[in-house]
Amino acid sequence: MPALSAHDLATRLSTFSDTFYTYVLAVLLVAVGLYLTARTRAVQVRHFGAMVRTITSSRSGAEGGISSFQAFAVGLAARVGIGNVAGVAIAIVAGGPGALFWMWVVALIGMATSFTESTLAQVFKERGRDLTFHGGPAFYIKNGLGSRAWGAVFAAICIVSVGITVVMVQTNALAGVVHATVETVSPWMVGVALVLLVLPVVLGGLKGVARVTEVVAPLMALVYVLVTLVVMAMNVTELPTVLAQIIKGALGLDSALFGIAGGLVAAVLNGVRRGLFSNEAGLGTVPNAAGTATVAHPVQQGLIQAFGVFVDTILVCSATGFLILLATDTYQPGEEGLVGAVLTQQAVVEHLGAWALWPMVVLIFVLVFSTVLGCYSYSQVNVNFLGGERRAEQALGLMLTAAAFAGTVLDLPVVWALTDIALGFLGLMNLIVVVLLSRWVLGALKDWEAQRAAGTELPVFHGHGNPLLPGDTVDGVWED
Repeated sequence: MPALSAHDLATRLSTFSDTFYTYVLAVLLVAVGLYLTARTRAVQVRHFGAMVRTITSSRSGAEGGISSFQAFAVGLAARVGIGNVAGVAIAIVAGGPGALFWMWVVALIGMATSFTESTLAQVFKERGRDLTFHGGPAFYIKNGLGSRAWGAVFAAICIVSVGITVVMVQTNALAGVVHATVETVSPWMVGVALVLLVLPVVLGGLKGVARVTEVVAPLMALVYVLVTLVVMAMNVTELPTVLAQIIKGALGLDSALFGIAGGLVAAVLNGVRRGLFSNEAGLGTVPNAAGTATVAHPVQQGLIQAFGVFVDTILVCSATGFLILLATDTYQPGEEGLVGAVLTQQAVVEHLGAWALWPMVVLIFVLVFSTVLGCYSYSQVNVNFLGGERRAEQALGLMLTAAAFAGTVLDLPVVWALTDIALGFLGLMNLIVVVLLSRWVLGALKDWEAQRAAGTELPVFHGHGNPLLPGDTVDGVWED
């Protein structure tokens, strides 16, 4: 039997990944999101105002650790990446304008999942050195389910997939976009620039990453959304038409608005899949950042990370969608043409002129840079879970930086496919655990709501002897 070529292996892995994501993981993510929405009585709707207020009041109070806002920014940095530029464009091309509507739907559902997994990360976190905390799926598998072995499995897969392969595919996509836009810039030049920026930050550890991302991530998202608002203001008379296209395409009311895959099913599947894996709700990645924050109550960080889903999809992904749909010369439903980040770039150029090409290249570069930093923070938490201390963290930083450079110069079809499968397996493990441990979150939410109802502005969590919880939390974290 002849050996498989790299191309054939990548094709088979990609086919398996597509089937698994579309018909297993996406269905499970939506089902768990609906279940948690019902169990929390739509926490993402009832406490949306509290999410916003918590964001604006969470910059301080970390007592030397990672602040609540910094943990939010790290999660936002990893969420808002090239997928928000390229992934949304792919969804709209394949599924038509209606795909954007289904991205909105799964984001609103996924906010409950993100709230639950991030609250769990706080409930079961452990105290690290330098006044910092470590938390995430590996920790709530160990401390909530009592299985260090499965926690170690999750941690090992997360380190390899997020800290190495995700970084490689992100920088690979970046190098391709930059070289396609400006041919005089070789991929290795992009790699060198990334190394010079990434290495000093990651060698500074999690606090260094948090300090950079709390500035870069929100600013990056804000600039991108402001550009979209300018474009929308320039095309204000076309907005009702675009909104009608989105709704009609989502409900299958106009076959002319279907994407190149054709049909209502294509709109739903592309919108659901791209939406879920843009906002990361349920995949078990963001809780690694959520668990590092120093907060008074776990629900505080759960609400903040749920708001991150809103920012990622409802604001940033929508920004990409409107940029494309308003560019009637660049994009036509049902027709093959430009795709991915190049489509988004050309849509901006159509609206603002050729001068906007270079700013878009810089924006995409910063998107990937911040995502790489977010990947480091996720991986570092899991290195700590496996027993690694400062030297192991520095080794991770060197390894991640090398992966960032390698991704810009290598052809990675097999790595792309394996990365999708590994992340899918992480999501599958995490969703099962989140459902099993959801009663801890429901108890913490009742505790937070009771204190707020009693007039406490900043509720304080008591993890030992709390009658609303199934048991006591980890020693040394949530005692008085």
